[in-house]
Amino acid sequence: MKLIFAIVNNDDSHSVQSALTKNGFQATKLASSGGFLMAGNTTFMICSEDEKVDDIIKVISTHSHKRRQFVPNASAYGESAYTGFPVEVTVGGATVFVTNIERFEKI
Repeated sequence: MKLIFAIVNNDDSHSVQSALTKNGFQATKLASSGGFLMAGNTTFMICSEDEKVDDIIKVISTHSHKRRQFVPNASAYGESAYTGFPVEVTVGGATVFVTNIERFEKI
C-alpha cells in the first residue's frame, strides 16, 4: 500500500477531485497554504494499491496546470522606500509525495 500526498493549487482543486472520483479513487482533501506565495492550496491524501499509483499521478498531472503570475519583487518587502517591479513566476502544477504505508483501515 502507498499513501500519496498531492499538493495542488486551489484553482485546480475541483477539477482534480472530480477526476479522481470519476476514476474510482477516494481522497481526503485538506486546505493548506504554500510558503513562497502564501497562496491557497489543497492537499489530497490518497491511499492506494502499489500498482495504481502511476494511474493516480497521471490523473493529478492531467488536471493540475502550471500558470504564470506576477508577484511583488523581493526588494518590496525590505525597509527601503523603493518599490520594485513585479516579477513573473510559475505557479500551479502539483507536488506529489508517495510513501509506504504499513496499515490502512477505514472505520
